[in-house]
Amino acid sequence: MRSRQLETALTEFLDAAGSFLRAELAAGAEVPFELGSRAPRRGPRATPLYCYRALTGVFIAEREAALRRLPAHAEAASLLGGFDGLDRYLASVRMDASRSKGRARARDAITAILEDVFDEQSDFEVRPERLRGALDRLEQAEFASPSEVTLVATLHGVMIASAELPLTKGLKIAQRDALQGVPDGALAASEGEQSHLIIVHSAEDDDPRAALNKGREVLKDLLRSLRLFGDGRVSLGALAWARVGASPWTPMALGTSGRPRGMLIVSAEQEDELRGFCNLISRRAPHGNELAWALRRFELGCEREDPYEALTDHLLALRVLLEPEGPSTGLLAERLASLCATPEHHLAMTERIEQAQALERATIAGAAVRDAGGQALASDIADHLRALLRDVICGHLVTDLVAVADQLLDAAEEDAENAGAAEDPLPLSSA
Repeated sequence: MRSRQLETALTEFLDAAGSFLRAELAAGAEVPFELGSRAPRRGPRATPLYCYRALTGVFIAEREAALRRLPAHAEAASLLGGFDGLDRYLASVRMDASRSKGRARARDAITAILEDVFDEQSDFEVRPERLRGALDRLEQAEFASPSEVTLVATLHGVMIASAELPLTKGLKIAQRDALQGVPDGALAASEGEQSHLIIVHSAEDDDPRAALNKGREVLKDLLRSLRLFGDGRVSLGALAWARVGASPWTPMALGTSGRPRGMLIVSAEQEDELRGFCNLISRRAPHGNELAWALRRFELGCEREDPYEALTDHLLALRVLLEPEGPSTGLLAERLASLCATPEHHLAMTERIEQAQALERATIAGAAVRDAGGQALASDIADHLRALLRDVICGHLVTDLVAVADQLLDAAEEDAENAGAAEDPLPLSSA
């Protein structure tokens, strides 16, 4: 798929570079030439024809430092750095990608594109046909391998500030109009929906089925990370589209992941934070323990159509984390409040959690009053669970939340006793 943002950035840079190079010519600089020969049309025995060939590559290389200082260079280099076919493109223009790392790879690619567009051209005018050809050759590098498997899905309940947001190699989120070549089904908006985003995942694998299964797991990891990152009820579309190499798109079912409620807004300043957060959650997601069970119960709650049913899922997850002795002990409310509320708000939050538990019992009995207050309670419980899961997975809290909560409660009780003793001075002794 062709990135409109990358094309626009490269076109703007090439226009700026052409203007700069023409200004150099106007200031008296000269493009070096070399004398070459070519075979005449009348046959190999005829006298060879001599011609001059403009050495534009040499002229550009001598001004490479100045070209990098052009304002448009930084954005073009940044976007090229996230281009999945960058190494293959460098190889196609006979540049060894292994010899350069990080930003140097993108700078090498920009140099190659400059030389492609202005090859043997001494006036440095950006000709549309040469620009189109250079961009086409860049795009072809993304699909040079017949074993490249691409998976496209829709993402709902999220807004991003940028046209494209690369998360890691082979995975990015993009606006619907940011990419060319996306399957039509992925662009169509659902009824009543204003907008959605596109997820693109690509990977090379000799076994397409294995690559698709891995792609599904990547989408699940991303969805989990987004749900833990913010307060939006994020969801994937029920369908995705896959293709191998440049073959036609094939629809595939992902299953339901609920409907989005609310909106997670990722500003430009938060993009690096989200990128790092997704990578961290993917690496540290728990498996085969109570935390993993609670995380899965959190996700199931996010997928519920009914917030009251989601409340039961989220309270179950909290009991696993904070009330392993069983609900009859009544310890959940105080322990959760000790972790999620400041001391002055501890009592109010304890009462609110108890109200949520009463609402859960009413929901199970079919007697719950469905109003804005109940939905707010369910949303609060989801937020507290999300915060605890996020902090434990990221390493900000230890896994044994019960021990942490009880220590906080013991410390608060001791402070209260000390404060009471200070307020009740010993009586004066009689003379």
